[in-house]
Amino acid sequence: MPTLKQIKYFRAVAETGKVSEAAQHLNISQSAVTLAVKELESELGVPLVERRQGGMALTINGQRFLGHARGIETAVLDAVRSVKHDRQTVKGTLRLAVSYTVSGYLLFPILARFRRMYPSVEFILTEAARASVEDMVARHTADLGVLLVSNLSDPSAVRIRPVLTSPRQLWLPEGHRLASKTSVELSDVARLPYVYLMADEADRSTQRYWESAGFSPQVIFRTESVEGVRSMVATGAAVTVLSDLVYRPWSLDGGRVERRPLTPEPPPMEVGIIWRRDHDLSDVEERFMEVFSESVHGN
Repeated sequence: MPTLKQIKYFRAVAETGKVSEAAQHLNISQSAVTLAVKELESELGVPLVERRQGGMALTINGQRFLGHARGIETAVLDAVRSVKHDRQTVKGTLRLAVSYTVSGYLLFPILARFRRMYPSVEFILTEAARASVEDMVARHTADLGVLLVSNLSDPSAVRIRPVLTSPRQLWLPEGHRLASKTSVELSDVARLPYVYLMADEADRSTQRYWESAGFSPQVIFRTESVEGVRSMVATGAAVTVLSDLVYRPWSLDGGRVERRPLTPEPPPMEVGIIWRRDHDLSDVEERFMEVFSESVHGN
């Protein structure tokens, strides 16, 4: 049977896209990571990763197994926690406001896990734009806000607990001429048709990056839909720059999306939890932030 170590090392490779970065994250040698992934593939009888220009990519079986790998690690962490805490003593209601990216790509598996651990906690959930999440926290109609913190209107007005940093990279179709490069110059991207994702102010963050580098994208389409962006890239209609958090290698119509690092390097997407400066965190709020961070980082 596969071991927890093999599963952990595979997940690190899958989520970083590089053996070197996975080894650095795990604080072990690259050879140990490579061996563990090969052993796991041998146990399962199918390839999980394939080497590509610029890093490692998951096969279809690798994509399927990644979800199970995350679930296995989470189950082990929950089993340990279950004997350390009395679940029934954690009670209350948590009013939570979240941005679109958080609800779409992070929130609900974490909420499901939290509810299994602390069944006596109730949630009141609101999805809103960044400005509305900030306003709800300021007016104390939400206890906590989970959102992209790079565009906060007044960071000094709230306390911030960072929970996730996700690199931004170039998305391009399989077989694109720039896919042969280990790192792509932004000047080369500036000559290509470009699609802007507008959801969660992704366009604002990316626009600042373009301006700081002294270039402008050749924008042919703007959309609120991540799947729309993914499909445009996979079919070769455009390229884009987005975070690894929302990256998936396959579009809904079956096309493949590649990603490559950029030079200069874009600023990462930063997700954080905010609350009012004069608000003392409750036990429920502390536990939620602990579980959220634990679920994201797997430790």
